[in-house]
Amino acid sequence: MIVAKNKEDIKKVITKWKVDGLKVGFVPTMGFFHDGHLSLMKESLKRADKTIVSIFVNPTQFGPNEDFDSYPRDTERDLRLAEKVGVDAVFIPDVEDMYPGNSKTWVIVEDLSKNLCGRSRPGHFRGVATVVTKLFNIIQPDIAIFGQKDFQQLQIIRQMVKDLDFPIEIVGAPIYREFDGLAMSSRNTYLSKEERKSAICLYKSLKIAQNLVESGKIKKAKELQETIRRTIDGFPFTKIDYIFIGDPESLEPVDDLKKPLLVALAVYLGKTRLIDNIVID
Repeated sequence: MIVAKNKEDIKKVITKWKVDGLKVGFVPTMGFFHDGHLSLMKESLKRADKTIVSIFVNPTQFGPNEDFDSYPRDTERDLRLAEKVGVDAVFIPDVEDMYPGNSKTWVIVEDLSKNLCGRSRPGHFRGVATVVTKLFNIIQPDIAIFGQKDFQQLQIIRQMVKDLDFPIEIVGAPIYREFDGLAMSSRNTYLSKEERKSAICLYKSLKIAQNLVESGKIKKAKELQETIRRTIDGFPFTKIDYIFIGDPESLEPVDDLKKPLLVALAVYLGKTRLIDNIVID
């Protein structure tokens, strides 16, 4: 497995692959791999001739009071796991390589960024869209794999690729879950034993919402929000950031429930903010 730590080295590798006519798959990550990350890599390995994984904790998508400095990192472990899965190359740039001191350009995807996490994390998706654009330009992949756990991010990247004419196929991979339904996340390691028990409230409330919508027992988004709120509030250590019920394409909220329907959550367990979602179709 090739490990490249600057843009010039990874470009040389990709150029050779392209000359050989190979299809390149790409999985952008912030590292500290779990089985969800590995499932994205396996999806790329199935769909492409060569797979590149990036590891970059992107400072521009973190707010001033968020966890950039404490975000979990273990590069050596990540490299072992990526190699075991069969990844062909890992790109590990540093901040100075990705953001030279005179950088003045940002990528902003309007409308899709305003609700859900965009409302509670101002500037987050500006950082996401900018770093993904830069990575796409460096890697030049034919296909890129993103997890559906961050559904808003996935939709923003799809729109960005369409608007900016990137010749890249974007694939959304299913959410990878723990045995009890908790969506896998690097931030799950922050949870205490007691908080981890309460974290099941996200998935439990989503499944309750799915059953209510599919059975037709609830017709209004407001009623569904209240049901979800009561479920989550019934668990200790929880604080709701948002409950979003709306259209999965436009990411606009709805009043009347109709399919397809996106139900998305952000919930604090102690100091740890977790997200999850379900699309009812």
